[in-house]
Amino acid sequence: MTPEAKVKAKVTATLKAYGAYYFYPVTSGYGVSGVPDIVGCVNGKFFAIECKAKSNKPTMLQERNMQRIRDCGGVAIVVNEENLNDVQALLTQLQGE
Repeated sequence: MTPEAKVKAKVTATLKAYGAYYFYPVTSGYGVSGVPDIVGCVNGKFFAIECKAKSNKPTMLQERNMQRIRDCGGVAIVVNEENLNDVQALLTQLQGE
């Protein structure tokens, strides 16, 4: 399993534990490039999570898509091995709103 796949697996486990609706968008065919790895909803709030390994950073296209999500009132975060707790904090916050 790649380091990024390990991050995705941990994020997915947290999303399941919180009962969040989520999916991995497909970017081929009719999909859109640069969409975050995981998009979902909890308590009526839209979120997107870009998973990275180590010190990898989102591409400019990924950053632009995450900013569009934020501009529309959604939440978009980047997660790696160092800040996996941000997913739990995000879900706790969104469930309380």
